[in-house]
Amino acid sequence: MSLSYYQLSVPVFLRGLDNLSKLLDKAVEHCAANGVAMEELLLARLAPDMFTLTGQIQTASDASKLCTARLAGVSAPSYPDTETTLEQLRERIVNTQAFIRSVTPEQYEANAGKTITLKTPGRDMIFSQQDYLLHFAHPNFYFHLTTAYDILRHKGVAIGKMDFLGGI
Repeated sequence: MSLSYYQLSVPVFLRGLDNLSKLLDKAVEHCAANGVAMEELLLARLAPDMFTLTGQIQTASDASKLCTARLAGVSAPSYPDTETTLEQLRERIVNTQAFIRSVTPEQYEANAGKTITLKTPGRDMIFSQQDYLLHFAHPNFYFHLTTAYDILRHKGVAIGKMDFLGGI
């Protein structure tokens, strides 16, 4: 049995973003129970040169929507990274999921076999679709989800591995 790039990406991104939303629910509970301002969590980071929790959520959103767009050969919506509140971040997650759901398996199929080029300041990175998805997009998406989880955990939010994985 062979899975399509649609099957290997869309459900993965939707589930990861769902689980991220549930982690944010736990963060809200933590803040209410412990008198912690949500802004403190949103601005938290693991190291000075890493993104804040807000930046991790924004980048997980970008990673999933850009991968979807690139694999399907469509344009991704642009989000300006101006979110400062939990409500705005939740809206971004919902909008990202809506975009991902709007892309069809047929759009993926119509774009099959094309290479994906990422332009970076130092060079262009050229990938087959398989290499892009499995060796760049998925690891990048999970890096930012994991780092968001780690920030919340580091700040005392009562979450564990099964919260990250979600319902199995």
